[in-house]
Amino acid sequence: MTRRRFYATPDSFNSDKTSATLNADETRHLRDVLRLTSGDEVYAFDGDGQEFRCGIAEVDRTSARLRIIEEVTAASPESPLNLSLAVAPLKGEKFDLVVQKATELGVTSLIPVITSRADVRIKSDDDAERKITRWQRIALEATKQCGRARLMKVERPVNFSDLVSEARLLGRATFASEPLLTRGRLTHRKQSTSPNELRLMFAERDGSLFDSLLDASGAKPDRVIALIGSEGGFSDEEIDQAREAGWKTITLGGRIMRAETAAIAIAALLQHRFGDLG
Repeated sequence: MTRRRFYATPDSFNSDKTSATLNADETRHLRDVLRLTSGDEVYAFDGDGQEFRCGIAEVDRTSARLRIIEEVTAASPESPLNLSLAVAPLKGEKFDLVVQKATELGVTSLIPVITSRADVRIKSDDDAERKITRWQRIALEATKQCGRARLMKVERPVNFSDLVSEARLLGRATFASEPLLTRGRLTHRKQSTSPNELRLMFAERDGSLFDSLLDASGAKPDRVIALIGSEGGFSDEEIDQAREAGWKTITLGGRIMRAETAAIAIAALLQHRFGDLG
């Protein structure tokens, strides 16, 4: 039987993890959509990788208390690859699609990056917060559907120049932790860097073929950051700036893809080559 899965924030568990309390949104789905009541069996995940088999203890208008029976293995395992996608915001629901599919494909973090040719501009801090809240909600629903117990982190939007120069600071926190980006700029919190990391810019010109990512030893990277532009691609100045900062430029070749298709295809290719897909 398909698991009936709910997200319980880490701070909603009691100290000995014998019970958890769902928030109003999750309770509404449990009570009004699935019509579940006390005694029914459900599963709760904490967004940090843990999942539990639970029984519903009680339900009221704004919350539901779950009795934890046992910790279980998540329905879908996490990829061994720490994969960050940095994607220029796209018009309409295109970026929503990228968020959803990136979650399903096991991406660790998604970074909206403001490029010179970006289709969408972030007008203010409030505008950024509204967008982030929407994308986090989409990521949560996709997490529940695909069986992951760890939430993909949606970072605050960041300018292209900040991303390419400070990319090593990104993608190391979970969804519920302290943001690494403040007002569109990276904070300078000290963190260890991975000795086996790939920083890839996917461009339609002047790049190496995807097969060049395999070195002679066949060693897989611990972490990959993939940078994908908008429909208009990257400017020559941005490509030069990324190369000077140590990014490797990759061209997929073949047919011209829309930006949302490219982002999804790149995530799938990287998970196939370095992660756990296929």
